[in-house]
Amino acid sequence: MSKFDEKVELYKKFMDDKNMRSNTDLLRAVTKGLGPSIYKRDAETVSGSDPKELETVKKNFLIKKLGLNDGPELDEAIAEVVERIGKSERNKYRAVVYYLLVKKFDKESVYGM
Repeated sequence: MSKFDEKVELYKKFMDDKNMRSNTDLLRAVTKGLGPSIYKRDAETVSGSDPKELETVKKNFLIKKLGLNDGPELDEAIAEVVERIGKSERNKYRAVVYYLLVKKFDKESVYGM
């Protein structure tokens, strides 16, 4: 199994353990879109309590990648995803956060789904 496949399996198991249903093909596509950052411990996760980090998720992912317009609903969606994963959960994997945001905004088409 490649390192990439191991990461996808890790994220899939993480979601399964939290009773979150997932589409493996979409999870793979979102993970692939993150490139080499998934292999860097700090870049692989999202800090749910760091306003600067959450702003980066909003600007670089929701607005640039998914093409959404800035507004309070983006901040609310990020907060909802962080809450769903669990505020006390140390490993808020970026791939999982992004996957949940893609599903929330019905933007699977960005990944060809």
